[in-house]
Amino acid sequence: MFRAPFLFQGIKSLTMIKYQGAANFVAGAIFTLFLFSQFAFADNDPALQKNAPAPENRWTAPEMPEQLSFASENVPLERWDVKEKFDRELLLNYYSPGHILYLVKLANKNFPIISERLKAQGVPDDFKYLCIAESMMQSWAVSKVGAVGYWQFMPGTAPGYGLTVNEQVDMRRDLERSTDAAAQYLKQAYAKFGNWTAAAASYNCGMGGYNGQATFQRTKNYYDLHLPEETNKYIFRILAFKHLIGNHEALGYHVKDADKYQPEAYRTVRVNSSIPDLAKFAIDQGTNYKILRLMNPWIKGKSLSGGKSYVLKLPE
Repeated sequence: MFRAPFLFQGIKSLTMIKYQGAANFVAGAIFTLFLFSQFAFADNDPALQKNAPAPENRWTAPEMPEQLSFASENVPLERWDVKEKFDRELLLNYYSPGHILYLVKLANKNFPIISERLKAQGVPDDFKYLCIAESMMQSWAVSKVGAVGYWQFMPGTAPGYGLTVNEQVDMRRDLERSTDAAAQYLKQAYAKFGNWTAAAASYNCGMGGYNGQATFQRTKNYYDLHLPEETNKYIFRILAFKHLIGNHEALGYHVKDADKYQPEAYRTVRVNSSIPDLAKFAIDQGTNYKILRLMNPWIKGKSLSGGKSYVLKLPE
C-alpha cells in the first residue's frame, strides 16, 4: 500500500512517453514523405534533368564485314546461320580487348616464322590463325585430352608427323617443327576433301570424324554440315581471329610497333652427344638454364641423351 503513489507516477510517465513517441513517429513519417516527394518531382524537373549526366553508351556491336574468305575460299555471310555463328565469335572476342591486344603483340613475333613454314609447305597463310584457335600460340598449351603444343598434337599422332615425344624432349612444343607437321596434316586433309575449309574443320574433329559426317549428310561443304558443337564454331573462331587481328588498327586495337614482341636474336649449336647437366651446359654457353628452356621449349628435363642430334638455340 505504500507503492501506490509510485505506481500512479509511473503510469503518468508512461503515458507521456507514449504520446511523445507517437508525435515523433508522425513527424518522422511527414519528413519521409517530404523526401520522397522531392525525389519524385526531381525526375520531372527540367533544370535538374539538364544537369544530369547522360548515360554512357559503351557497348556497341562491331560492324560485320561485307565479305570474308578463308584460304581464298568464300564465307557465305549472306546465309543467316553462317552470319549468326560468325557474329557470335566476333562479339565474344571483340569484347576481350586485353586478349586481342596480347595476340597482336605475340603475332609480331610468331607469325613470320609460321608463315614461312606454311609457305614452304604449300599451305595458305590463313592457317596461321588456326594456330591461335588451337593454342593461342603457346608452346606450353595442354588440352584436357592431352594434346600439347602450338598445334595441339596428341602423343599418339605426333610421331606419325615426324615429332619426337619422349621423357626428355617433346617436339610438339617446337614452333618450326610442329608447324611443318601441321602443314603435312592439312595437305593430306585437303587432298581428301578438296577444299581448305574442310581441311581446317577436320583438324578439330579428325579426318575420320569429318568424313563420317560428310558421308552421312551427303556433302563435304563445311557450311552445310551439322557437326559437333566444337567443330560447328571452330571455323568461325578462326575467322574472328583473322578479322580482328588482321584489322586490329581499324577496329580500335592500337599497339605501337615498339611494344610488339620481337623475335629473340639467337645462334644455334648442334649437339650429337649426351648432355648430362643442361644447367652447366647453359652456363658454359654464356647463358642460364631458364633462358635455354625458354628458347628451346621442346626440352622437358635436365639432360639430353646421346644417340640423336639436336639443334639448340642460344642467345647471340
